[in-house]
Amino acid sequence: MKKSILFLVLALCGCSNPGQGSFSKAEKAVIDGQGEVLRVLTIGDRSDSLFLRGECKDFSDKELKSETFRTLSRKLISTVTDPSEDGVGIAGPQVGIGRRVVAVQRFDKEGEPFEVYPNVRIESKSGEMVSGQEGCLSIPGMRGLVPRYSKITISYKDPSTLETVRDTIEGFTAVIFQHEADHLDGVLYIDRADSLWTDNR
Repeated sequence: MKKSILFLVLALCGCSNPGQGSFSKAEKAVIDGQGEVLRVLTIGDRSDSLFLRGECKDFSDKELKSETFRTLSRKLISTVTDPSEDGVGIAGPQVGIGRRVVAVQRFDKEGEPFEVYPNVRIESKSGEMVSGQEGCLSIPGMRGLVPRYSKITISYKDPSTLETVRDTIEGFTAVIFQHEADHLDGVLYIDRADSLWTDNR
């Protein structure tokens, strides 16, 4: 228990000033010290739960160009697509990285690829709010009915060009982005749900 609390403190301190231009030792330990599938934090563990409630920081340009970021991007996708998880999206804090990054399955694109979005933010929400079922890799065994906007505009940093990109997204993919972006501000879907129930599958 003491080791997990120490790791949490190191991780939080290590990512508090990404403007320094390099990943902290704690972050590198998470990214490089595990296999292709990272451990997903869950609310059932107190230290995990505290971390999931934290607010995430941006990556610096230097970090976005690093091999460490490329490794993190690859492992985010490996984790969310692993049969043990089988999700449609995952956010940095869910694997112990307190940074603004999400991996999302783009159901609105040909081939429905998973893509990684660093320094992502939702700039606007529009359209009608629709309630739909949601689950979360960090809240196993639960489902909820959550109202989400049907159309959003996001901004993120392209790691190749370091330019800020904007994209307007609709439908189910927009719901995924809203769910994952909430994680970056320490918000979980259970905070927004109209109703919750146990998923016995």
